[in-house]
Amino acid sequence: MAVPATWDVTGYWFLPEDPAWTPPAELVAFLDSGEAPVCIGFGSMASADPAATARTVTEAIRRAGVRAVLLTGWSGMSDIAASDDVLVIDQVPHSWLFPRCAAVVHHGGAGTTAAALRAGVPAVVVPHGVDQPFWAKRVAELGVGPRPLPRSRLSATSLAAALRTTLADDGMRARAAHLAELISTEDGITTAVDHLSRSLTQTK
Repeated sequence: MAVPATWDVTGYWFLPEDPAWTPPAELVAFLDSGEAPVCIGFGSMASADPAATARTVTEAIRRAGVRAVLLTGWSGMSDIAASDDVLVIDQVPHSWLFPRCAAVVHHGGAGTTAAALRAGVPAVVVPHGVDQPFWAKRVAELGVGPRPLPRSRLSATSLAAALRTTLADDGMRARAAHLAELISTEDGITTAVDHLSRSLTQTK
């Protein structure tokens, strides 16, 4: 992607961790009870039939043969009974959870995409609209996720196939880890402040 010469790319602006936050005991127990799960959540992207989406996601998890943490968030996708292979939870800081997962399935929002890239794990992006198709395309172009799976094409079959493809691709996992290393060297906030300071100085 070519960046115009007049643009300043600072890197991501990550918020500091909340030192008072602790993970729920049920989440810790689930993570410790088996292989790293897949995290699935669509943020605030509510569907017309959240229960149907929940059924689709559950079936995909079973077909792919993976464990999953389902973040219900604002999507209304809460009609899933917890089981040995699925933990249903409202929300968890992405910075804590994503690095502990084998992959992340998300809607492609800018913030969630950043968190997944920072975590160094592959992502299956299911864009719903707005800027999400752009971020989904970038994830695929960077080789840290499969081709985007638009919301209109989301099914148990398509999601299970995307999960199997992602989890079997060692190269994808390696690229995701490498990209996370590059992101860890950035300090977007400090860089942005420096750019603004120079701009203000030049206008005086």
